[in-house]
Amino acid sequence: MQLIIQSVSELTRSIRTLLEGEFRFVHIQGEITNLKCPFSGHLYFTMKDSDAQLKAVLFKGQRKFLAENVKDGQQVVCHGRISVYEPRGEYQLIVDTVDFFGTGLLQLQFEKQKQRLAAEGLFAQENKKELPAFPQDIVLITSPAGAAVHDFLTICKIRKTSTRIRILPVRVQGEGAAEEIAHAISRVNREISADVIVLCRGGGSLEDLWAFNEEYVARAIYHSRIPVVTGIGHEIDFTIADFCADFRSPTPTGAAEKIIPDNIRLLATIKNFREQISATILRKLESKRSRIAYNRRLLGDLDSIFVNSSLKLDSCIAGLVQSIKDIFQHHAASCERLAGRLQHQAPLVKIRFQQQHLNFLNTRMERQMTALLEGKRTTFLQQIARLNTMSPLATLARGYSIVSKCNGRPGEPRIVTDSSQVDSKDQLEIRLHHGKIQCEVTGKE
Repeated sequence: MQLIIQSVSELTRSIRTLLEGEFRFVHIQGEITNLKCPFSGHLYFTMKDSDAQLKAVLFKGQRKFLAENVKDGQQVVCHGRISVYEPRGEYQLIVDTVDFFGTGLLQLQFEKQKQRLAAEGLFAQENKKELPAFPQDIVLITSPAGAAVHDFLTICKIRKTSTRIRILPVRVQGEGAAEEIAHAISRVNREISADVIVLCRGGGSLEDLWAFNEEYVARAIYHSRIPVVTGIGHEIDFTIADFCADFRSPTPTGAAEKIIPDNIRLLATIKNFREQISATILRKLESKRSRIAYNRRLLGDLDSIFVNSSLKLDSCIAGLVQSIKDIFQHHAASCERLAGRLQHQAPLVKIRFQQQHLNFLNTRMERQMTALLEGKRTTFLQQIARLNTMSPLATLARGYSIVSKCNGRPGEPRIVTDSSQVDSKDQLEIRLHHGKIQCEVTGKE
């Protein structure tokens, strides 16, 4: 067996080809360390985790697409490809884009889950349940130690509500929190009499609120027969639970203000309406009394007026009945004439004929377009074959080369076709099928 000996460059180039072909698109999560930014503007850093590290480079042209500047110690997800830097024989990650942890993978996972559940109909508006105007029993599913409970109960105290508030304690963050929330919603539907279920939690990062983005919670809300209200985070925070809920409030305080009636304002409104109604009724009665007295003076003997009016009414009724009969007869005759004209014109027959003609034209157009495209395709392939035959690159591929003489002025090489065109010490450039060779004339024949 013949021993194959390779140079360092050849072996390194082969390794580079293999790595770039195998790892063309990779997504690496880790911590940034040893961040350097030399005068070139490129960023050089190392990505590491607890067991390994990987050198990476982000070229200057890609930095403008970053959402923020990278820093040492950041947890990120880098998208790019693996390559080899041949002068040092090191493999490295060529970074195209960077997702900062918490806004990268989690946000992508959030959007995918949101789209999938929306496609299943979990967010459909027609499935939303109406909230009761005056709920008597409210179940609050939250952490009893959080500020959200205090904010909710503060509104209840201010509005002096008689609604019964029960708290079902759950974890609202961390491992197992989503399962506890979903189980609590199902438990209320099975065992507890309630008019409204409220999910509330204070603000936090996307990771802190992730329990409310889990599919367990979304499906539990969707299948709840009791209306569900969410008051999670701050104004800008949105979770999957908010989209599934029957009503979304931006904060726990907003949820309380939505479902807890303000008894003080309600009593004042009722009192105001009562006074307005009483005053209106009194004014109406007084007005009617005055009108009746005035009409009695004007009418005088009502019996004779009623008799005359009754006779006029009978006459008007007889005339109206006859007029209606005449109108019906006239319209019936008109309808018969129009029906006869429509039957002779036969618009449906004309429409069917035009449709058949249109179908014939469409079929002929498709055949002509197909034939035209096929002819263009054949001509195009023939032109490609001719270009390939006449290409100088094809000649070079058969072992020939192009020799140019460098005359000292860059960009103006002269093709050499005769040995008399060159002298000793002249610089020549030989172009091969792959690459170029720079050489010097040592002799000629």
